Amino acid sequence: MHTPICDKLGCELPIFAFSHCRDVIVEITKAGGFGVLGAGTHSPAQLEQELNWIDAHVGGKPYGIDVLIPLKYDKEADQRTESLDDLLPAEQKNFLEKFLRDENVPELPPDEARAVREERAGKERNHGPSGSRRLIDVALKHPQVKLIVNALGPPPKEIVDELHGRGLLVGALCGKPSHAAAHRAAGVDILIAQGTEAGGHTGEISTLVLVPQIVDAAGPGIAVLAAGGISRGRQIAAAFALGAQGVWCGTIWLGTRESELTPLEKQVLFAARTEDAVRRKWMTGKSVRLIRSKTSEAWEQPGAPKHLLPPLQNALYHAARVRIERAGRADLVSLPAGQVVGLMNEETSVRQVVMDMLNDYVETAERIAPLLALDTPK
Repeated sequence: MHTPICDKLGCELPIFAFSHCRDVIVEITKAGGFGVLGAGTHSPAQLEQELNWIDAHVGGKPYGIDVLIPLKYDKEADQRTESLDDLLPAEQKNFLEKFLRDENVPELPPDEARAVREERAGKERNHGPSGSRRLIDVALKHPQVKLIVNALGPPPKEIVDELHGRGLLVGALCGKPSHAAAHRAAGVDILIAQGTEAGGHTGEISTLVLVPQIVDAAGPGIAVLAAGGISRGRQIAAAFALGAQGVWCGTIWLGTRESELTPLEKQVLFAARTEDAVRRKWMTGKSVRLIRSKTSEAWEQPGAPKHLLPPLQNALYHAARVRIERAGRADLVSLPAGQVVGLMNEETSVRQVVMDMLNDYVETAERIAPLLALDTPK
């Protein structure tokens, strides 16, 4: 299972693991894959600490980071210096507060609320150009970072050119063929064809349909990774058959003991069925596949206020998330997860996931080899 993208990035396996958790990044990298840290949940100072820790534990191997530079966002909110909490419209704030009050979710004690707000302040604009730029600047101090991926739209060409000048590869997620043209124009090296099955920000086209379209649109010189609904070796084999050079996986790592999820979130994860992973705008203001909850559905009801653009909707989500977590309310928890969540029901490890993928891939290859025999009938 070795493709050209492995040689370009210096990894052994074309299995890319997206995670917000440094432990997952280290374990997948040590297992031969390529870890990509979701930088958007970290302040610049926190990201510096995380990258230092990763550098010290991956034995000199390369890894990447993922940032969020959307095409559509609240430009005024992204540029102003006030806390996003102070910029939130009263309609959305009041709606959320009434919902939490009706659900008997208590407010945080004043000291804890202040600490949470201060902790959020350093990363609340990460879903926009200015915050992402600060995170990229941190990553550029770390020579082992060899790939930077933008998860929301084509990265600005000036940033792509700068990263290329520093010897880094640039990737971008895309959910429809038209996205590929914009990414190609920006000069990206890797297209992550993310089908609707995926967790997080995702479109409406299934992986099986999307990947060959993106492969055809990418043209020579641009590698394509398949994403969305991939947790088994047989799905990796299918991705290769569709023309991808590797796979990008996210949800499958959430159920590992290395994952950043809290015990409450893992409880929700393992109880979820495939059909519970739905696309909603509650988390960021853009369509995110997440586990359905009372909270996500409240914003879909008649009379609910409209969702805000990033980064303002993010501020609402994270303000509620801490209170819900403290209250232990599993029925109110929404976390990003793809449709493979229905295959996950107990905790495992990153290394075990990789081994299961490889074993299943080999078994699949052996099973389909006779079907691909090209002997001419005599």
